[in-house]
Amino acid sequence: MKKKIALVTGGYSGEATISYKSAKTIYDHLDKSLFDVYTIDITPQSWQYVHEDGQKTLVNRDNFTLTIGQELVRFDAVFIGMHGTPGEDGKLQGYFDMLGLPYTSCNAATSALTFNKRYTVAVAAMAGISVAKSVHLFRHTPYSAEAILAQLQPPLFVKPNNGGSSIGMSKVTEGAQLGAALEKAFAEDDQVLVEQMITGREFTVGVFKAAGEISVLPITEVVAHNEFFDFEAKYQGKSSETTPALIDGSWKANLEAAAKKIYQVFNCSGVVRIDFIYNEKEGPYMLEINTVPGQSEASVIPQQVRANGWDLTDFYARILHEALASRQGAIPSN
Repeated sequence: MKKKIALVTGGYSGEATISYKSAKTIYDHLDKSLFDVYTIDITPQSWQYVHEDGQKTLVNRDNFTLTIGQELVRFDAVFIGMHGTPGEDGKLQGYFDMLGLPYTSCNAATSALTFNKRYTVAVAAMAGISVAKSVHLFRHTPYSAEAILAQLQPPLFVKPNNGGSSIGMSKVTEGAQLGAALEKAFAEDDQVLVEQMITGREFTVGVFKAAGEISVLPITEVVAHNEFFDFEAKYQGKSSETTPALIDGSWKANLEAAAKKIYQVFNCSGVVRIDFIYNEKEGPYMLEINTVPGQSEASVIPQQVRANGWDLTDFYARILHEALASRQGAIPSN
């Protein structure tokens, strides 16, 4: 019997436009012989199922069900195709946990932690993973550019602390630029992270769990056409990506080992993407973890899946079967 899958997309942030692109790829490649797929658009105004003919049915938020005609639709699992809040920061995950509904992303605690860049690097550092020196700023707490520059030396990266889209991010090459960069970041978030730049080549690594086993996808090297890997580089084609990366065996082994360790340390689930800078002398430095990585046709994870000789239909089925297997022991829904 086919499983009923809710593919959630949209969201409450500016990243919703990216979510819709990811959700289209996921929908197009979910095996309809195995799954009945319902696209659920979650916005601040409403939660609704969008029928293929464009009609819309509101979701019952009490138990995340649909009533279509005389049929009550109860879902077996949720495929999360939403970037930003509430699908990437743990809020939806906590809601689904309360209902006993399995989902394809990391759990609520891991999602909330990794959505906060500063807390992510702090936990990683405690686990012995190399990370850049950084300063964590709050809008409500006084700070000064001079005090920051006493701790960190340019070049620096200044970015909103929450989220993964690189909106509001700046590179600071001299101290005089820091004030404007902080204003730009605080326009997007109440918390800002200032990081010492690590020199080296940038790589991004997809890691996933299926059939209980953690696996690493082919590594991608990213070269930004802009000065750094910002929103344009990520989502508007202003970067070059090579998959698999042209690196020697020792670099590959080091990156794969670091990615697997991070996946374990943070108790990740589903597919995540971990960004690194590889310093030639010191090895890989973790930049951040994306627990709901982009899934548009041109995104990194689909590139890596294909480079591994798989198609997305098989890959998404593996991810969903892993989520469905986790249903054992879940809280029964009403």
